[in-house]
Amino acid sequence: MRNLLNFIIKYSTWFVFTFYVLISCILLVKSSDNHFSVYVSSANAIGEAIYSTSSEVTDYFGLLAVNQRLQESNARLESEVLNLRQQLSQYQVLAQDTLPDPRAKRFGFIGASVINNSTRHPRNHFTIDRGSSDGIKPGMGVVDQSGVVGIVDVTGKHTARVISLLNQNQHFSAKVKGTTFVGSLTWRGEDPSVAFLEEVPRHAKFNVGDTIVTSGFSTTFPEGIDIGTVMGKVKTTDDTFLVLKIHLASNFKTLGTVRVIKDALKQELDSIKSIGTYE
Repeated sequence: MRNLLNFIIKYSTWFVFTFYVLISCILLVKSSDNHFSVYVSSANAIGEAIYSTSSEVTDYFGLLAVNQRLQESNARLESEVLNLRQQLSQYQVLAQDTLPDPRAKRFGFIGASVINNSTRHPRNHFTIDRGSSDGIKPGMGVVDQSGVVGIVDVTGKHTARVISLLNQNQHFSAKVKGTTFVGSLTWRGEDPSVAFLEEVPRHAKFNVGDTIVTSGFSTTFPEGIDIGTVMGKVKTTDDTFLVLKIHLASNFKTLGTVRVIKDALKQELDSIKSIGTYE
């Protein structure tokens, strides 16, 4: 209480001054219709500015929620596409008078946000806010809304580290969309928007602008996920294989929301692959 009284006494002059200013303004506004109209106009302008700013802030946070819902919806749609592709492949290899055995959906997605990212190093990684408690496991493929971005490397309980596509040590099996010409996609540590598709057969046919997609030859990525587009052929001394320069579909400098691919058959397929062959 004493501190409050000391504060009032110390700044009493300012309180009195402020009081007289307010009284003066009230008397000035009431003394003339012109002054009153100016006051109303100014008050309305200030109120509109405050309301507009408040509305923009509210809309911004509302858009964050809308964006999250759209990402979840996109993930569901992409999951359906992957499963429909897999079911279509089953129909194509079966006789016309048979039907594929019904099975649970093979592919799904786990949404995540990037919380740490790098693009400037020869071996780049990024971190996501989902971990083992969310079903994330090493070896799972990671995509964003544009295409392939990496492979899960290490998992914690609530976070996971992902080997970025921008990593010189990591290779991705890829092909020219609509063909069987498969190669190995690598990044050479230079431009974060450019990679190279190596070991493409010399007789492979392609055009600038053709889409490069995952080959489906691993349990990390299903077939047909976009990676980038062909920019042209790189000159090499190899007479057996081509090297294609690829413009990556994803912008790795602005990675925000990603999706981790769940494959219901991954564990089974990996275990079968690991079994040694008989001589």
